[in-house]
Amino acid sequence: MTSNLISRYVAVWNEPDPTARRRAVAELWAEDGVQYTETAEHHGHDALQARVAGAYDQFVAPGEFAFTAADDVVTHHDAVTFTTHMVPATGGAPVWSGTLFLLLGADGRIRRDYQFTGTEAGTRAVVTEFLGRLAGGDPDRIAGLFADVVDWQLDWPEAGHPAVPWIRERSTRADVADHFRALNAFHGERGATTPRILVDGRDAVVLGEIRQTVKATGRPYAARCALHLTVEGGLITRYHVYEDSLTVAQAFTG
Repeated sequence: MTSNLISRYVAVWNEPDPTARRRAVAELWAEDGVQYTETAEHHGHDALQARVAGAYDQFVAPGEFAFTAADDVVTHHDAVTFTTHMVPATGGAPVWSGTLFLLLGADGRIRRDYQFTGTEAGTRAVVTEFLGRLAGGDPDRIAGLFADVVDWQLDWPEAGHPAVPWIRERSTRADVADHFRALNAFHGERGATTPRILVDGRDAVVLGEIRQTVKATGRPYAARCALHLTVEGGLITRYHVYEDSLTVAQAFTG
């Protein structure tokens, strides 16, 4: 029931037909339902209809953006919370994210709708998109999430290591693409454990374990790692990696 509610909630913001949109608003919110944003209140079906229509006309109708929901729903008695994103219609990282907190009535319709637009939701959205692109392996798509200038640091001696030439100083978006291109050149099968993402404002820490295969020898290896990422303006500006570098070097030197 909750997943259906969230699907319908997101769909109404993308609905192009005014009649269908008005009907969906009446089915989602109670007659005295209210949405609270950080700067406004929208009371009742007429105000909610105007609110949804305004967002559609501004963001969705021109064909630039669409609204989606993250897979992070939490329910507690008559309360539901989840994250929504506004993403480019052609795909890519969210340009806006918000956390929704809904209080439902006995009939399952929304009585109170609190929308929080915060830095942490945006940070988590960009980091999640980055991990998805990282799994896809396309260096240019990965680099597209980075700022023009990046604070780049890997947990290696400044002189580097001859067995892992891709690990060196980087500072630009082009460098980022080159880094992941080199990773692809030296590795065969690549994977990772399900990461844990910790977010504090603009900063995020990703904890996990990488599992890769040396392309030249077919030797598999696994190494624990942590990423410290900073997101500003929807782009990654800091990329600090702390990994089990000894395991990586041994995999390539035998």
